[in-house]
Amino acid sequence: MGEEMKTESKKPDSARSELAMKYFQAEYGHFINGEWVGGSSSEKIAMINPANLEVLSYIQSGNAEDVNRAVEAATQAFPKWSRSTPSERQAALYEMARRLRARANDYAAMLSLDNGKPIMEALHIDIPATIGQFELFAGAAFGLHGQTIDATQGVAIIHREPLGVVAQIIPWNVPLVMMATKIAPALAAGNTIVLKPAESVCLAVMEFIREMADLLPPGVLNVITGYGPNVGEALVTHPNVRKVAFTGSRPTAQKLMQYASVNVIPQTLELGGKSANIICADADMDAAAESAAMSIVVNKGEICFAATRHFVHESVMDAFVEKVQNILRKIRVGDPMIPSTQMGPQASRMQFDKVLGYLDIGRNEGATTAMGGKRATVSGFEQGYFIEPTLFTDVRNKMRIAQEEIFGPVGVVIPWKDEAQVIREANDTEFGLAAGLWTKNITQAHRMAREIEAGTVWVNRYFNTIPNVPFGGYKQSGFGREFSLDVLSHYTQLKSVIVSLQEGPIGLFDH
Repeated sequence: MGEEMKTESKKPDSARSELAMKYFQAEYGHFINGEWVGGSSSEKIAMINPANLEVLSYIQSGNAEDVNRAVEAATQAFPKWSRSTPSERQAALYEMARRLRARANDYAAMLSLDNGKPIMEALHIDIPATIGQFELFAGAAFGLHGQTIDATQGVAIIHREPLGVVAQIIPWNVPLVMMATKIAPALAAGNTIVLKPAESVCLAVMEFIREMADLLPPGVLNVITGYGPNVGEALVTHPNVRKVAFTGSRPTAQKLMQYASVNVIPQTLELGGKSANIICADADMDAAAESAAMSIVVNKGEICFAATRHFVHESVMDAFVEKVQNILRKIRVGDPMIPSTQMGPQASRMQFDKVLGYLDIGRNEGATTAMGGKRATVSGFEQGYFIEPTLFTDVRNKMRIAQEEIFGPVGVVIPWKDEAQVIREANDTEFGLAAGLWTKNITQAHRMAREIEAGTVWVNRYFNTIPNVPFGGYKQSGFGREFSLDVLSHYTQLKSVIVSLQEGPIGLFDH
């Protein structure tokens, strides 16, 4: 991806379309101490529209020097911000939600241009989810209280305090949602932030920061852009950083954990998934098939918790596959800026190549391509990163396409006939982020849900997100919980102050 960006960056600004010029600045600096500043290296990264390979804008290719400036700004801002009132923090977060709602159509267009997701999907999924995070944590600012414990010999006062400067690293698939999920609780708790968005998709985030800059004191929220290897280590190992929060791949998380060990700082990590979707013989087959198609199509399959392994009872296998095929045949793949489009291009050339590689792997492993399986050609967007919605059958759970996270519009179907067997296979993965379960038998639903090793189990409706429900993974899908007030425990620390109620010496040496 780096080589491609260097090549594309030679295009003149005149190549930017009217839409790109309408929504994005020609170039974004780092946002440090309330100001937009150039990068130390003077190197730029071109931001590419994945539908037509147009250059949308440029961001800075940051380095350790840039990181140091941002962390210093956050360090200087922390004492005052940590003592700000709940009303001040609530007002800032709620105003972020209000402004985002007022320009929902604009931000949806930004996401569509930069990421390739259909504009209606961005408008009806990404934007409401982002607003919801700011509204949830706006109220949370008043809920950060400690407790007291009374005893004969004294009273213990337990204070809950912000950590300090936190490093937050977010991915490219749902950038606005991930930004809100990170910064809203951290700000509500009184921390200051250095945010590192993805270098491949981040323009909606940069525009959000630009619009909201007046709501926070300088240095409270800082943004550094650039490639992970050039920024990540310097950020996470900085002696003033007190925590790292990361959403992304397991290999990157492993490096970040090593970096975090330098200064022994805590981490919250939300990593990959290979979520099982178990369809029992008595399932609502239309709804279950819809869930499978959604996991393939929504955000082009670039969702960490999408159902990608569909375990279907052998008695309903044929009916299920036929229903999924019927849905996928009607999916409108095309220009993501058109409201009727249901699936756009993969977000980058790197992801496009990765998914195509897995399509070859699946066929070489002996799986049958029941639907799709190749690049999609879209008239007028022949160079775009489009891939057909793909469904593999004749899949065994040990195949790579059933074990490794593809992160694209690909689902696999695996038959089962015994409950113990399907639970065993569903859990036979290094991941444990989410799962789906379809049955009308309430006893079976509760029994199986307890046995599934995943942080979220949806019964009879996948993607059934409810506000303030904790979300996070088991096993190598990470640790910590987000999207709920539980995350505030990850952005605060406890201090116990014990006040004696007894006067005089305790008499230890009187004997």
